[in-house]
Amino acid sequence: MPKRILQGTVVSDKNEKTVVVRVERRFAHPVMQKIVRRTKNYKAHDENNQYKVGDEVSIQECAPISKDKCWTVVAAVVQA
Repeated sequence: MPKRILQGTVVSDKNEKTVVVRVERRFAHPVMQKIVRRTKNYKAHDENNQYKVGDEVSIQECAPISKDKCWTVVAAVVQA
């Protein structure tokens, strides 16, 4: 099964070896047919603490690292 890859913005880097990434998805509302934005925060593993708030990063699904961390940062798309 392929691993999912998402792209988002780092919103917190206060934890050790962890960044919180906000991922936004857009979809058409089923009834109104208006484009709706929904965001979700994911905790991702950052081994070297190299990503800072504002960075655009790609995260990839992985085996659970802790209770609520099962994503890892793959690469920076844009560094702030």
